[in-house]
Amino acid sequence: MITKFKGKTWVTGDDIDTDQIYHGQYLPLTDPEEMKKHAMEFVPGFEKFSQEVKPGEIIAAGKNFGTGSSREHAVICLKENGISCVVAESFARIFYRNAINLGFPLLECPGITKIIKTGEELDVDISTGEVRNLSNDKSLKGHPLSGLELEITEKGGLLKYLKSE
Repeated sequence: MITKFKGKTWVTGDDIDTDQIYHGQYLPLTDPEEMKKHAMEFVPGFEKFSQEVKPGEIIAAGKNFGTGSSREHAVICLKENGISCVVAESFARIFYRNAINLGFPLLECPGITKIIKTGEELDVDISTGEVRNLSNDKSLKGHPLSGLELEITEKGGLLKYLKSE
């Protein structure tokens, strides 16, 4: 799995919860192709996210991204839309764990929303924590994934990691 990502960025604020990322009314959906159509639609300004997002793009978020319920759907719908990774000031514990378990790259990087605007391009290395805004050449050092978290993510998730042992 790749640990370096480069792409256009979607910037959100603080406390984006799992109901905003993937609303509970869609929980009966099980087909990822259907699920992805509803990603981020309850985040103000992101109502058309699933129609406009391109594979390889990145979400840069404020504090406490993914707070709320332990809904794997929130990770799945972002992954299915081709989001390459999420870089956030901080993550809700349950979203962070679900992302690792599903092999979805993320990086905690305090200050990220201060150096990036929607549409600018980020270069992210989740193994070193290095983040650089290619549009204004500002850089930050985030908290790289731990060895085990990185191994699980690189294998594509916890189940694939366990099967490879």
